[in-house]
Amino acid sequence: MLLEIEIRRQYRCKSLVFLAVLLDRFMVKIEKIILGIDPGTTIMGFGLIKVIGKKMEFIQMNELMLKKYDDHYLKLKLIFERTIELIDTYNPDEIAIEAPFFGKNVQSMLKLGRAQGVAMAAGLSREIPITEYLPKKIKMAVTGNGNASKEQVAMMLKSLLNLKTLPKNLDATDGLAAAVCHFYNSGKVVGGKNYSGWTSFVKENEKRVKK
Repeated sequence: MLLEIEIRRQYRCKSLVFLAVLLDRFMVKIEKIILGIDPGTTIMGFGLIKVIGKKMEFIQMNELMLKKYDDHYLKLKLIFERTIELIDTYNPDEIAIEAPFFGKNVQSMLKLGRAQGVAMAAGLSREIPITEYLPKKIKMAVTGNGNASKEQVAMMLKSLLNLKTLPKNLDATDGLAAAVCHFYNSGKVVGGKNYSGWTSFVKENEKRVKK
């Protein structure tokens, strides 16, 4: 009888330890940092949020000003370096990036696509999962209106994240909005494209990769 009691006690102790390990692992999984990026060759906006359970906390938002540089390739270099710096400083678990919208100006589209590409390359080089979201998808997630203005998106973010002030240029809030959009769409099937690394990117974009 005493032996049976001791066995049960040991079993309960081991079960509690096992449960504690599971809870610890679970808490690690639901606590993450998301980096949102609004790519551009004039201004690159970015924002970071920390997700704890079902809540999000504001970390930072800022802009990379590129207006003063005339060399397009220098701008791409600076975008890549700034993205790498953000990754190495804040160690984001996931990246959300705004996908280029299709406009009439082909040259502008080409430049914007390159800016997005180098930002994605920076994330992929660190093996960070990246998800693309169309501008309308981001606006819908943040404001409930896919045609919302930049100002409306910024004001909603101010309310959601208890921001004291908003930046002069709203490219930073656009980057932050991408991160918030990703938070709301975590675990859902979304319209954006998702890449977990170089292999995933190449597989999804075979026509864009030269062999």
